[in-house]
Amino acid sequence: MINVGVLGATGAVGQRFVQLLANHPWFRLTTLTASDRSAGKRYEDVVNWRLDVPFPEEIAGLVVEPTTVSAVSDLDIVFSALPADIATTLETDIAAAGVGVCSNASSHRMDRDVPLVVPEVNPDHLGLIDVQRDKGRDGFIVANPNCSTIVLCLSLAPLMPFGFSNLTVATMQAISGAGFQGIPAMEIYDNVVPYIGSEEEKMEREPLKIMGSFDGSEIQNAPFRVSASCHRVPVIDGHTMAVWADTRAPVADVIEAYRAYTPPISGLPHLPSESVHYADEPNRPQPRLDRNRGGGMTVSVGRMREGLRYVAMGHNTIRGAAGASVLNAELIVSKKYV
Repeated sequence: MINVGVLGATGAVGQRFVQLLANHPWFRLTTLTASDRSAGKRYEDVVNWRLDVPFPEEIAGLVVEPTTVSAVSDLDIVFSALPADIATTLETDIAAAGVGVCSNASSHRMDRDVPLVVPEVNPDHLGLIDVQRDKGRDGFIVANPNCSTIVLCLSLAPLMPFGFSNLTVATMQAISGAGFQGIPAMEIYDNVVPYIGSEEEKMEREPLKIMGSFDGSEIQNAPFRVSASCHRVPVIDGHTMAVWADTRAPVADVIEAYRAYTPPISGLPHLPSESVHYADEPNRPQPRLDRNRGGGMTVSVGRMREGLRYVAMGHNTIRGAAGASVLNAELIVSKKYV
């Protein structure tokens, strides 16, 4: 068993990490960290459990540690649910101390030597771990992308053989993406908020790195452009997006490619049986009906039309956050980096 911990274990993404790691077949969850006011107390006494799954009682008695390098220095991997401003320095220091960091934070996603990974799309980018170690880092940092970027990139995987140069995407993002305290009720009820800070920039930048080519030392960005418009909608979990791609491929051929899609990896505990599910029903995918497909790890695609236009949807706090980092860690272990 590989000893792991969670940084920022009481927040929305931190709780998802705890849920997914509590009974993991490969990982032993031994350390939880949080703010100084929670440190020294039992996890069950400080966490306000808000997930729609039972609280993992086997973790209840763990004593919360302060979020410091020394608290996690004896671990193999830590999962970071830290805010970006804290993660920037702390994740670097933890990696320098010899620990692997699988990060959900945005701090290091665009660092030239940090792989930004969606395992079904760019598993070879983990080669950047070797680049980090060649520079003298004893541990490593591997980042997962923004939640909407993950849904978009997985939805594009079956489309890549057909080629395109321009993408346009309009998102309808769930309120859980803003955290437990992120959206006041009177702001989101009966409303759509047509702005999410820095979200459009992430969606326009991150896919180019993820879907780029790795030459053994650096990533060459993919040769397409993304134009994004992001909106917050009154849905609890599940980001939906409408995507337009400038490919002339026949719709029937594209649909068949989605149905036949098989990712280039296998054998990982959190890899769903379908990474991308094509929905035949004309009114699908829908967040309430489809977000938990594959344990929340499947991205659903439907409404494929000439243009080329389609709709994609995925669970933002599982596939788009904690589950993405856990799957990255499983891939890292399978590639023997830990």
